[in-house]
Amino acid sequence: MTADSDRTGGQTGGRIAADILRIRAPNPSPMTGSGTNTWCLGERRLLIVDPGPDDDDHLARIVAATAGRRVAGILLTHGHRDHTALAPRLAQALDAPLMAFAPSQASGRAGALGLTFDRSISQPAGTSGARDNATEQQAAAPLAPDIALQDGDEVEGWAVLHTPGHMHDHICLWRGDGTLVTGDTVMGWATSIIPPPSGDLIDYMASLARLAALRPRLGLPGHGEVLADAGARIATLAAHRRAREASIVAALAEGPATCTELTARSYAGLPEHLRFAAELTCIAHLIALASEGRATTTGGPWRSAVFAKAG
Repeated sequence: MTADSDRTGGQTGGRIAADILRIRAPNPSPMTGSGTNTWCLGERRLLIVDPGPDDDDHLARIVAATAGRRVAGILLTHGHRDHTALAPRLAQALDAPLMAFAPSQASGRAGALGLTFDRSISQPAGTSGARDNATEQQAAAPLAPDIALQDGDEVEGWAVLHTPGHMHDHICLWRGDGTLVTGDTVMGWATSIIPPPSGDLIDYMASLARLAALRPRLGLPGHGEVLADAGARIATLAAHRRAREASIVAALAEGPATCTELTARSYAGLPEHLRFAAELTCIAHLIALASEGRATTTGGPWRSAVFAKAG
């Protein structure tokens, strides 16, 4: 993700429809926008999607929103802990099962290229500022769901769609009236970062194509505002990725370089607090290009590996 004007403002929630309530978590940052959106779906029976960060006030607001109604489950769109950290406490408070995609494996494309990733990309590195936000957001919470979901399952009238890319275990929820719970795959306020090795750009583009084929109307994202035309937003995101790829290919044409150097070449005027997030996007594109035979790499630690245009 990248920063946007929605980062710190906005209300804490709101009812979108009789059976759709948003409760926004108090975790604004350059990586989470105005905060994680927790969705309460349903009327008499509720499905709670993405509990969010472990915060007492947010927990209290979610419990209050249930108003004594039965909670059929607490569903996680993916394992990043800005979506999952509150899940164990919320499940206990509501006596509800935790639902998440069945254990899955990352694509393995980065490993096949000989690239390695240390804790700086997978969990907080103990540094300060936006890099902490970036790595904290990417850290996955190792939760064992009570109910392991599979692609094509139905939960309270919503179809489960496996949409890897942002993370290998990412799912979206689809309802026949054109409503799509998009998690971090499609957001209006920013693009999604694709942090390898759990994230994969080739998978992400395939997931966008799958969602576009549904021709969704209303989108309920993991961060930011409701998407009034989710289909149009998906098309915009796909076009943005293609344009970013073109800029990285042009940067490679200037000569072999590391991901950090290529990020500087292809992101003109990038604010310092967004540099690490941009490097994550750049390395995702480089892995895709190398996997497709359009670039080469020396392999090794991802930030010191050298990439070059193939041929």
